[in-house]
Amino acid sequence: MKFKDYYETFGVPRNATQDEIKHAYRKLARKYHPDVSKDPDAEARFKELGEAYAVLKDPEKRAAYDQMGSQWKAGQEFQPPPDWDAGFEFSGSDSGSGDGTDHSDFFEALFGRQARGTQRPGMHARGQDHHAKVLIDLEDAYFGVKRSISLRVPTLDAQGHVAMREHRIDVNIPKGIRAGQHLRLAGQGMPGLGEGSAGDLYLEIDFNPHRQFRVDGRDVYLDVPLAPWEAALGCSLDVPLPDGPVQLAVPAKSAAGRQLRLKSKGIPGNPPGDLYVVLGIALPPANTDSEKDAYRAMAKAFNFDARAHMKGNPS
Repeated sequence: MKFKDYYETFGVPRNATQDEIKHAYRKLARKYHPDVSKDPDAEARFKELGEAYAVLKDPEKRAAYDQMGSQWKAGQEFQPPPDWDAGFEFSGSDSGSGDGTDHSDFFEALFGRQARGTQRPGMHARGQDHHAKVLIDLEDAYFGVKRSISLRVPTLDAQGHVAMREHRIDVNIPKGIRAGQHLRLAGQGMPGLGEGSAGDLYLEIDFNPHRQFRVDGRDVYLDVPLAPWEAALGCSLDVPLPDGPVQLAVPAKSAAGRQLRLKSKGIPGNPPGDLYVVLGIALPPANTDSEKDAYRAMAKAFNFDARAHMKGNPS
């Protein structure tokens, strides 16, 4: 997938005002409208302009695009970084692009989940719902915790530039929450019109990268290296878990990649997840003469061929 520079599409600088972007869009849309233009690429160009304008006219999408997009140039190979939109508060619901337009894969990769809600006109109307993706620590899901979270809300300043407003909220993270679940904060969305009630704020939960653990649903995985003699002879280990250490018996003749299951030690729930200890083999260094001699002695002591499985008929 190629990166799209929406500013380059309009020929405007990244600090262009909303009025400048609107003017550039109208000028180019008239030029490349399929009913007017003789250019053979007019329809594709007109579609590109519409997509670029859908992002840059929207302060929310533009602010998120600006933060992420400054690292790439048009035409470069692109993949959105993990959780690139975490911490941004968007209006609408988390339910798809929603406008029926056939956008590019690039647009869908960035904004496919961020639909703008619609508001019926009237003197009294409920405020729009907002949504945001927030990152919590794995330990928060084990114990539950109250967190103060700061969200970034894109707004327009007096000059028509996109500016960020901080929205700080206190959130009770329930014990057992999983990645992908949503927390509803009633009345934390857009204010209503007239006597209309305020909208809600929906927080999509994901986990911060952890230096030790990996998460899959409610199951948690931990890589544990063993010395060769520990794997061959078996051993007992103190294993650090998110809710406290446990002692684990490693069976003799354990190979690299073997998984030892700790039942119900994953993320709490009904039922709780499991925790899997994934064994690896760590080889001691051979830096000194005595260390090298020890490896030579092992080579003589064992009738072992590490590549025996590669020999014989390849079919």
